[in-house]
Amino acid sequence: MADKKIGKITHYYDKLGVAIIKLANGLSVGDKIKIAGHGNELVQDVSSIQLEHEKLQKAKKGQLVGVKVDKVVKDGDEVTKV
Repeated sequence: MADKKIGKITHYYDKLGVAIIKLANGLSVGDKIKIAGHGNELVQDVSSIQLEHEKLQKAKKGQLVGVKVDKVVKDGDEVTKV
């Protein structure tokens, strides 16, 4: 099965380890995602999603959400569901 595009990183908060993702498709806690770009790749399960400091179990297309990430990511990195 091909990876499904979820969105793009618009910002990364290094002190918090949180990536802001502009969603092109829905995303849920527990989904496995891949973040790739700028010569780096990260694959991890989504452990939390926040929208304006409120925790969500699911996020919808078009939302701008924060996701805790295990490594540094860069603005413009592509996010796919694997």
